[in-house]
Amino acid sequence: MFSTTRVDGSSRPRSRLSSTPFVCSRSRRRKRVALVVLLRGVNVGGHRTFRPAALARQLKHLDAVNIGAAGTFVIRRPVTRAQLRAELARRLPFDTAIMICQGRDIVRLMSANHFADQPVRPDLVRFVSVLSRRPRSMPPAPMTLPSSGKWLLKILARDKQFVFGVYRRHMKVIGYLGTFDRLFGAPATTRNWNTITAIAKVLQAR
Repeated sequence: MFSTTRVDGSSRPRSRLSSTPFVCSRSRRRKRVALVVLLRGVNVGGHRTFRPAALARQLKHLDAVNIGAAGTFVIRRPVTRAQLRAELARRLPFDTAIMICQGRDIVRLMSANHFADQPVRPDLVRFVSVLSRRPRSMPPAPMTLPSSGKWLLKILARDKQFVFGVYRRHMKVIGYLGTFDRLFGAPATTRNWNTITAIAKVLQAR
């Protein structure tokens, strides 16, 4: 159940025992607390439609940055995940799965190089699926779907709650992406690599 705690962006009062080392530590911690929000299944086929830019303005007190139209946001001010979920649930006009990950994990993905051996072609899309939690099991990788004949989607690797892969531009691909919940035992939402790169640029610009 979501908490109804209102997030106002205010900071906690500093302890009287604060010292310079503590302030430095807090400064380092603030650099690490940026969160990334990925909403699942929004603005697709006329369902669960909303205006991401408008939501980002409503979350101005959290220094939110909207990335594209698929429901992807960078939250640059300190906030707990529980508070952020409550804030989003209160403002969204529909129910949807909300994936939250740490910004530093997205930045780290830039150097993971999981696509190093993959060709760059206009008919292939590199993607990252973000799971709601780290899965307990992992299908063997690489894994192709379908398992026989010409593959349409290829799972390359998993890193914590992130699944890397490539897919061909084909109508059936969305159906294969829909099997990830069962394959990994956790809800998933997918973004192309260009979106992940855009998220990392916002995070690194802080």
